[in-house]
This record gives sequence, structure tokens and C-alpha cells, in this order.
Amino acid sequence: MIAQVRGRLLRKEPQEAIVDVGGVGYRVVIPLSTFYRIGEPGDEVTLLTHTHVREDALALFGFLTAAEQALFERLIAVSGVGPKLALALLSGMAPDSLRLAIGQDQPDVLARIPGIGKKTAQKIVLDLKDKVGPVEVAEGLAALTEADAAVIDALTALGYSIVEAQRAVQGLPRDVTDVEDRLRRALASFGG
Repeated sequence: MIAQVRGRLLRKEPQEAIVDVGGVGYRVVIPLSTFYRIGEPGDEVTLLTHTHVREDALALFGFLTAAEQALFERLIAVSGVGPKLALALLSGMAPDSLRLAIGQDQPDVLARIPGIGKKTAQKIVLDLKDKVGPVEVAEGLAALTEADAAVIDALTALGYSIVEAQRAVQGLPRDVTDVEDRLRRALASFGG
């Protein structure tokens, strides 16, 4: 089992990186969060990895943080959730937001991610709610209110990604509770 790769980044794309380790190029599948923070080709990188073995394939999934890796491994332990679906979840939401949605029993937040159906989201929340509960939720990450959910729905309907919508909502003052005012402020945070 390969637990970590360290070497020179040869190439990166939104869902994979090629890392040269002693003259051997390892293809590592990565979430978007890792893609944005991994550096540029030529940089030295270290990725924590999960080795996934199937009858017809051997794949490496890489992460910059142990928290992302642990969440990935918990997700694939849920029946019906494979590595691609777990990667979609980690690419669609920040790990802390994902833990918060699971810990607060909010499958509708997970179901907003492309490829995640309502039943799958409910199963993930049911299986992992006690494993990623409030103890593991990052401090300072505010709980999603109904107004926040409505704003996120509106922003995604307007074409913003779930990640962009969540970031905009997280940056809003908590004392503004009116949905229309929250939406207006969220749109203003995008510059228009």
C-alpha cells in the first residue's frame, strides 16, 4: 500500500496530478481542493494517498491534508459510495462544510452537489452523522440556517457553483436574516 508520495509535480489537471518520484511518474487522482493548493509543475509536492485496489485497476487518491484523506476514507466506507463519488463530494464542498452538513443532519446540502442523489445523501448522513459530529466540525464555522440554504439554492440556480455559493454565504454577517437581503449581499460579494 502506498501511503504517501513526495516528488516533483510534472503535471496537474483539475482531477489528477502526475508526481515524479525517483524517476517514476505516479498518476494521483485529487479533489479540486488539492488541485488549487498543490502548486505548479516543477514544484516539490507531498501527497497523502489512499491506494484503491479493484480487480481491474490500482488507483492512487491524493490529498494535501490528513483531514481530507480521513474524510475520503470515511465516505468510501459507506455502502454505495465509491472513490469517484467521495471525490465529487470533496470537490464540491470544503471538508469543514461537508462535515458540518453531515453532523447537522442536512442531506439536502449534500444533494446539491452534481452526481449526489437525495437517497445517497441521506445514506451518507445516516451512516456518518455520529462519526463526524460536532466534535470534528471546525470552530467558527457557522451552521447553515434556512435562509442560508435558500440563498445557496438561488445562487446555484443562477449558475454559481456550490463552493462559490457556500463561500459567499459564509462571508455574510449573521445579523442579516432576511433571505432577499442575504441574497443581495451574496451577489454583491461576486462583484455584481
